[in-house]
Amino acid sequence: MAVIEASKLDHTFFREVVAKACTLGNREDFLQCLACGMCSAGCPYNGVHEHADPRKFIRMLTLGMREEVLNSTFIWACTQCGRCTMDCPMGVEVLTLVRTVRGNFGLRAPGFLQDVVDAQIKTGNQMEVPNEEYLETLEWMEEELQAEVGDENAKIPIDKEGADFLFLWDPREIKYYPQDVQSIAKIMWYVGANWTCSSRWWDATHYALFNGNDEESRIITQRYADEVKRLKVKELVVTECGHATQANKWGPKVWLSPEDGNYPVKSIVEKYVEWFEAGLLKVDKTLNTEPITLHDPCNSVRKQGLGDAMRYVLNKTVMEFREMWPNGRYNYCCGGGGGLLAMGKDIYPYRMAKGKLKVDQIKETGCKLVACPCHNCFDQLTDIFKYYELDCKPIHLHHLISHALIMEGKQ
Repeated sequence: MAVIEASKLDHTFFREVVAKACTLGNREDFLQCLACGMCSAGCPYNGVHEHADPRKFIRMLTLGMREEVLNSTFIWACTQCGRCTMDCPMGVEVLTLVRTVRGNFGLRAPGFLQDVVDAQIKTGNQMEVPNEEYLETLEWMEEELQAEVGDENAKIPIDKEGADFLFLWDPREIKYYPQDVQSIAKIMWYVGANWTCSSRWWDATHYALFNGNDEESRIITQRYADEVKRLKVKELVVTECGHATQANKWGPKVWLSPEDGNYPVKSIVEKYVEWFEAGLLKVDKTLNTEPITLHDPCNSVRKQGLGDAMRYVLNKTVMEFREMWPNGRYNYCCGGGGGLLAMGKDIYPYRMAKGKLKVDQIKETGCKLVACPCHNCFDQLTDIFKYYELDCKPIHLHHLISHALIMEGKQ
């Protein structure tokens, strides 16, 4: 058993972390830990791999073990999924403490996480897609869409002032999966959405949520706020991405001034529900007959409460939806959250160990299709399916919707 030397403890450390934390809650709540261990009991990964005990992390903080905390593997192996806080009787936001330590004490994340943030700050998107290439991709997919639906008026509008909403893409959709742009734009065309994209700042992703740097987060979020004002739109809508949804819904409230951060933000999943309920989305679910399960992205479901919306869409769109267990707010993180997907070889073993729980969940459903409304989770699922040799593939909700649209009378 390791000896803790009182002379080396820093009684100011925990207060310093709490003072620097970005939260919408009461800062004093961070100091109410009872050391009861419910956080560790609630963490699905405590015992699955080393460095996965949130109670130990909290105790090191409260004791003032500055050097041990700053050199801890836990702060990088934690996916910040928030499941521990659900079980905490005092509501201590462990994920917020993890994020604060990561970004406010001179640490650099493992792997290429910081490089991703640097790229977005420098170029406007994390994959450094040149603006000309971005605009050409939208033009190309607009032409493909027009050919598919037989309507030369089917558009992917750019910088349209006064639209109902500004839509933010994931750079994967632009760089690697341009057919996703066409799929989403097809839904927009089908419902007659009054929407636009930005020619300036269009990347919904936000890896500064994971490195913990609040100044970098403020810069990224301010860009979106400026575009909302410039284009005079009513709301901001984010593509199917969990952490982008969390960063864009929660972020303006903590990173921007009340004047700049006061604009409505929705996930496109919420728009799907609106369009279904308004009778604008009409699908033939018999076109999606393969049994499918749902992976609940932590940031969308546990932190933003969108689990019911995702299930509403699936039940409208597919013939056979099977739940994995546990699900909803009690889901297991895919293992790639919290920036782990970008942390390289040192964190890879933890990422795969976490992924085993998700693989076992999916196996139990017997499904080979996994609905996954999050690009980060999509990439992690792809990796763990390959690693554990599971014959499954992830699919976005928009794929299911656009495939099943009833086109009679629309062309």
